[in-house]
Amino acid sequence: MSNPILYSFRRCPYAMRARMSLLESDVEVELREVILRDRPEHMMEISPKGTVPVLLLPDGTVIEESLDIMLWSLDESWLVGDWKDLIDVNDGDFKHHLDRYKYNNRYENVLSSEEHREHAVSILKMYEERLSNQAYLCGDSISLADLALSPFVRQFANTNRAWFDQLPLPHLLNWLEGILESHLFKACMVKHKQWQNGDEPISFP
Repeated sequence: MSNPILYSFRRCPYAMRARMSLLESDVEVELREVILRDRPEHMMEISPKGTVPVLLLPDGTVIEESLDIMLWSLDESWLVGDWKDLIDVNDGDFKHHLDRYKYNNRYENVLSSEEHREHAVSILKMYEERLSNQAYLCGDSISLADLALSPFVRQFANTNRAWFDQLPLPHLLNWLEGILESHLFKACMVKHKQWQNGDEPISFP
């Protein structure tokens, strides 16, 4: 094995932020696109929890969390401002309400979809306030926080795009659109077929 192996699922926001970080740092990996209902045996052997992304390094080290992959691949110049606090909110409260807004019928004893949506919007309003004074979440240059949070804001937006687009959050909308239209995001979203054992390696980027 010459390059790290990345098990990924194109539409997973955790995998998106890992792929963007690898692209930005120009770390070449062997990409293995998986379908979560048909997880590869090798992936389950190295990471029994069965979630993506999973990065296997040539020395046998396994990195199982998307944030750890980001920190492994990006240099310290990306660690700007209170990025950790922003990611804690995103991966905690925002993801909690996003899931129950988008997949409300999967959960028992929860608020209505609309109530969870409003809780998520209250967090987006905090981002809007930041972005009213600067181009990105932690300043005027893109940073780890922007790569880490944008796939989840995208997922929230796409749950009901017409409704989302009319929200009074103009700076957040511009920030999200700028990232989604960037070469970095488009390159991370190129489609690949499901990986099967014995397939020719796919280099990424």
